[in-house]
Amino acid sequence: MSSPWEIVIGLETHVQLSTASKMFSDAPTAFGAAPNTQASAVDLALPGALPVANRAAVERAIRLGLAVGATIAPVSVFARKNYFYPDLPKGYQISQFEIPVVQGGHVPFLFNGAVRQVELTRAHLEEDAGKSVHGISFEGQDATGIDLNRAGTPLLEVVSEPVMRSAAEAAAYARALHALVVWLDICDGNLQEGSFRCDANVSVRRPGEPLGTRCEIKNLNSFRFLEKAITFEAQRQIELIEDGGRVRQETRLFDPDRGETRTMRTKEDSHDYRYFPDPDLPPLTIAPAWIEEVRATLPELPAQMAARFVRDYALPEIDAAYLTQSRAHAAYFEACAQACGAPKLAANWIMGELAAQLNRAELELDASPVSARQLGLLITRVQDGTLSGKTAREVFAALWSADEETRGDVDAIIETRGLRQISDGGAIAEAVAAVLAANPKNIEEYRAGKAKALNALVGQVMKATGGRANPQQVSDALRAALAAA
Repeated sequence: MSSPWEIVIGLETHVQLSTASKMFSDAPTAFGAAPNTQASAVDLALPGALPVANRAAVERAIRLGLAVGATIAPVSVFARKNYFYPDLPKGYQISQFEIPVVQGGHVPFLFNGAVRQVELTRAHLEEDAGKSVHGISFEGQDATGIDLNRAGTPLLEVVSEPVMRSAAEAAAYARALHALVVWLDICDGNLQEGSFRCDANVSVRRPGEPLGTRCEIKNLNSFRFLEKAITFEAQRQIELIEDGGRVRQETRLFDPDRGETRTMRTKEDSHDYRYFPDPDLPPLTIAPAWIEEVRATLPELPAQMAARFVRDYALPEIDAAYLTQSRAHAAYFEACAQACGAPKLAANWIMGELAAQLNRAELELDASPVSARQLGLLITRVQDGTLSGKTAREVFAALWSADEETRGDVDAIIETRGLRQISDGGAIAEAVAAVLAANPKNIEEYRAGKAKALNALVGQVMKATGGRANPQQVSDALRAALAAA
């Protein structure tokens, strides 16, 4: 039964750009410095200080725009966004409003076994604010401190269209965008340090109705929290409306300990910020030649690599999309495929056994205890008949669980544990004869036309040989013995 409510989600993602200096000053951007040691007169807009746009930040914006198929504005404008926060000492943020540097585009991603894409509205350059540090002690009293090291750090705010309809879909898109900006080397992607954080705009409506009133959930720097926050907020709005209430447009924060959102402030509209062009910054002009220079430096993009995997490795499109979700996945697959010479089998193991183990251990691929070379050799041993599918999984488990000092190579594990597959015809024939002698009922069922009876006999032979017999040879030997009887 379908729900009477539809969730509408759009994300505004703040991507901290990987420049050595800030958006409009030469102050450093390194994380972890002592508080207030990386804020310059320009960052604080002290009298006489003039901002200058960071060329490296602009180039990173162009890289993203080209990667998502967007339009790069030949002329864009920096504006002052006026509002007061204690960690924004100059009283305004330099951002882009009416004319952003990146316009349109889309981000493809895997969702529910299919390739989906989210359209982008824009991506604009801006500077970050500082940081309020709560719970510190000052002269024996609880206090809040202000750290301005982050003030002026370059951000690229990527704004999606409100086209997502579930929390899981929004989280999948956010993961794909995160992977893309890391792939492009424009952001380090460190969620814990705030290099990539999302604001989720959430509203609900009955299907066919106009968009409902949205609430914005700020500063989500975990994909799991993003999904939980959206789920809670959508349900909160539904219950509020069904109880006769009305959703207010507001900004909310997510409390991960309680798993709920709470009001932060009334949501401002653009007119509340009193945008106007920054008088200290000229329009940002990007010549076609500059765009082409940046294009020439782009790595092979995920969509291009996926197309190559389909063409060169004969992979299905869904496999290629999965294996190009990050550079780590792509590199692991190509190394594994090269090691075993069987691309499709390599893809199956990576998407199957390896992905399941990584998920259970809550590890990223680059932390896998099983290297691409080891997995490639394991697949080779299945291909050459040394291992059956069952014993191959046993070897994989041994590779995964052993520590670095005791982890041997694939062949050593096979020999040490006696897992080499039995392919000797005589040994298999002997096991088949014993199983047939002990299972006359299965023989009768097979002769009566019950196909499952043969499978049962194969299972008995595999059990008798400890799962080491070659399954195809067992099946062939059984058919021959039953035909001759």
